Amino acid sequence: MDRAAAVERVEELVDRVESETMPVPVREVWVYGDVALGLDPIERLDVYVTKDILFKDAPERSEEFRRSHGVDGVGKTVRAEWADEYPDYLRANANGHAAPERCLAAHLLPDDTDEPIHLEVCNASFDDNVTQRLKGAMARGDYEQILDPRGACLWVDGEPSEGRRASSDGSSGGHRSEEAFEKLRKGEFVLPTLSGALEMLGMDAEEAEEAADAVRAYRDRQEGATVRGDVV
Repeated sequence: MDRAAAVERVEELVDRVESETMPVPVREVWVYGDVALGLDPIERLDVYVTKDILFKDAPERSEEFRRSHGVDGVGKTVRAEWADEYPDYLRANANGHAAPERCLAAHLLPDDTDEPIHLEVCNASFDDNVTQRLKGAMARGDYEQILDPRGACLWVDGEPSEGRRASSDGSSGGHRSEEAFEKLRKGEFVLPTLSGALEMLGMDAEEAEEAADAVRAYRDRQEGATVRGDVV
């Protein structure tokens, strides 16, 4: 995928998040890895979406959707309003409960797409999840699921929470960062190598090189559209 097409694709995702009802509240949209580095073409488009857990919606409608769609938890874990509007995107986990990350993926990525795009969905912010995943990987000595910290925040719902470090695009929060999109188009982000970024987060040089190799090898094995849901 060439960089221009990748940026256009993520703009479409942000447009949908901004203008359409989502199954759960979305708080952030980031890109990371190849497209943030300015590579052209890119091997994969990596997108990170921060979602909120839905605590109160319309639990009284859960039984209605269980009968009509065979899915539990609508109105509890995903919005009933969204399920009314987009029933074809309703997805369940192996236990038959509505799965927010799968519903988001179905809404944002066509089922039949073979585009090289990866969607990470988590309840934690990108910055927080980078740190948590790195700590877990270092404790286990298993580096494949490290989240590449070289990212750019493209869209935020409201002001950044207190304590969040500034995004790599230098934006101060708000909604869509046109500056970040422009830098993506022009390949103007200045970011370190993956091993260098991991060293900056606390790894020693040898471990950082090993971890970077593991992350690259894992990514090279992925094909088409992939989704990963995470809870921190």
